[in-house]
Amino acid sequence: MFTFRHWAKKAVSPIRTFNHSGLILLSFAGVIIPCWYLNQFAPITPLILGVIAAALTETDDNLSGKLKAQGLTLICFAIATFSVEALFGEPALFALGLFSSSFGFIMLGAIGPRYATIAFGSLLIAIYTMLGADESVHLWYQPFLLLGGAIWYYFLSLIWYALWPLKPVQDNLARVFEQLAIYMDTKRKLLHPVSDLVPQPYRIQEANLNAKTVAALNQSKARFLSRSKRGRVDGPTDRFLKIYFLAQDIHERVNSTHYRYQELAKAFNRYDVMFRFKHLMELQSESCKAIADSIREGRQYSHNTASTMAMDELQKSIQHLEQQDRPEWKDLLVQLHYLFENLLTVEKLLSNVSNPDVIDVIEDDELSDTTPNSLKAMWQKIRSNFRLSSPLLRHAIRVSLALVAGFAVIEFMQVNRGYWILLTVLFVCQPNYSATRQKLISRIGGTVAGLLLGGLLLTLFPSQSSQLFFIVISGVAFFAFKENNYSYATAFITILVLFSFHQIGEGYAVILPRLFDTLVGCLLAVGAVTLLLPDWHSSKLNKAMAKSVEDNQQYLAQIIGQYRLGKKDDLNYRVARRNAHDSSADLSSIITNMLAEPGRHRASEEDSFRFLTLNHALLSYISALGAHRKQLDSQSVHKLILDAHRMIHQHLTILNQQLTNQCEHCAPDIDELTVEKRLSQWREADENSARMILQQLHLIYRMMPELHKLADKLASTSVEKTAKTD
Repeated sequence: MFTFRHWAKKAVSPIRTFNHSGLILLSFAGVIIPCWYLNQFAPITPLILGVIAAALTETDDNLSGKLKAQGLTLICFAIATFSVEALFGEPALFALGLFSSSFGFIMLGAIGPRYATIAFGSLLIAIYTMLGADESVHLWYQPFLLLGGAIWYYFLSLIWYALWPLKPVQDNLARVFEQLAIYMDTKRKLLHPVSDLVPQPYRIQEANLNAKTVAALNQSKARFLSRSKRGRVDGPTDRFLKIYFLAQDIHERVNSTHYRYQELAKAFNRYDVMFRFKHLMELQSESCKAIADSIREGRQYSHNTASTMAMDELQKSIQHLEQQDRPEWKDLLVQLHYLFENLLTVEKLLSNVSNPDVIDVIEDDELSDTTPNSLKAMWQKIRSNFRLSSPLLRHAIRVSLALVAGFAVIEFMQVNRGYWILLTVLFVCQPNYSATRQKLISRIGGTVAGLLLGGLLLTLFPSQSSQLFFIVISGVAFFAFKENNYSYATAFITILVLFSFHQIGEGYAVILPRLFDTLVGCLLAVGAVTLLLPDWHSSKLNKAMAKSVEDNQQYLAQIIGQYRLGKKDDLNYRVARRNAHDSSADLSSIITNMLAEPGRHRASEEDSFRFLTLNHALLSYISALGAHRKQLDSQSVHKLILDAHRMIHQHLTILNQQLTNQCEHCAPDIDELTVEKRLSQWREADENSARMILQQLHLIYRMMPELHKLADKLASTSVEKTAKTD
């Protein structure tokens, strides 16, 4: 029987890759078959390299945006490839041009992801030009073939867009629901009814999965923005945008934490109610997976009635517990009701995915668009990164110097086919040590595997026709695996290179140079990222923590205001919510990357993980407040909520200052004892909605002492590391 966990073990979704693989297959076949028919094998390699460069720089957009992006990319490609041809015989000028062009192209990425992709492709096409510059008989010969391959791919991609204009939107939105499914399946483990439940390991795992869900939401949002007019989406994409907003609401509710789950697990560890909660969340996670499949395949989603039945059974189980009339359960049963109401809303949202107009989850459908649209704004964006603290500037310097160093190695050692060194540097040298290390391992492993397998295939299939077939298949496989398994992708692109060069009689001859160049390029990449203006994540840790606290503070402020005015999912609220989740995801990523760095560059691991856990718990408590927003009429309750919020707001401000070494021994300017006493009495004094709000605020308040102690320790550790460095 198919289960969710069975699905989660799959590495690659064939449905997701099939459409794009068809485009790649036709692109390669379209350049190889005519060359084979005309018995012209020399142009095959540059034509294929042109296709690869264009495919790697493909950006998702509407038709007009796609045409503009393709036109700009071809202009940058032309500048890059003709510059290489013109300067190739002048080493000094070539090195200067290599550094300046690399630096300029990478800094172009400050404008946005689209321009960063174009910049990468331009550097790639320049290195591809270097690979065959020795054999180039005319200035225009190689550029003509490389640009011809790129133009051919772009022509086919326009046809693909006409046939499936919404495919990228569907794929990215489906990915959101896949991540929600995994997130929900993990979150349900917190509801396991055991008396000694330790939530921290689950909280850390939950924080990491929340980061992946946020990344999927942001990627999906980027697809909508590429089809919008200043944040406004119209036409057929509008329906998917409504489902995206619905997914945001589900994410807020899944991220919510209503109580200390270990207390619920301990109290009800001999009853079935917690198991029923777990079972319901498992069914809802499977519904999210089914929604993802239906969106990707473009078919109507039909909600599974099993979760509705599980909801009914869960409600009866809670009612049975209420009938026991046990005083010690009175407050805990209230928590079960809050959790039940939250999952009931999630169920309602899931069941209406096929008809999102039924549920009003937003006040307006405008997206926040921070992409610069004028030349002046673009230049300001680039200029703002001309500071040594900018990660982009540091990355541009590292890559540019590493490429020049690679060129120097080629010149002084007269390395045959040495420009693969530069290609390796370009792919392996990432903005940080952790990402570079991961690429390096995959690159070396994939190259070795590709050379061994490719050498064997060259022997087994000596005919040119069969080798052309393997060129196409390995090229398609490279693009199918490049996002999911870079080692496999590297192996397949290595096989493609071997077979491509074998068409001009150099198949076996490039095996050792390819391996040598890969090792040298990896060495240069690692040297650059560790020695040239390194970006160790421990130095970013406290700043990321402070940013997350500040964004949580703004998110909470938006929510508290809506308990006075009423629920309103307007742009300001959604931006505050997204900023809080983005900051939490950044913090999780920084800690994860820090653990991959050398030990001397790590901060306190135990304290960092504890802060990550508490910060995610804080976000979860705030999310629960956001999930249950409604207008309250009681003035006395509003007074208490505002007093409690003012106290928490001051604590978060002080916490931010502690983490950035701006405050010592600070205390909130408020009568904490009175407010804390009133918050601790929420169980007896207030009506249902007010009790939930005061409960969440009390849970948040109870975290403050430990957060302050951690902030002091982390701040002092940061000062000590800075002093040792100085």
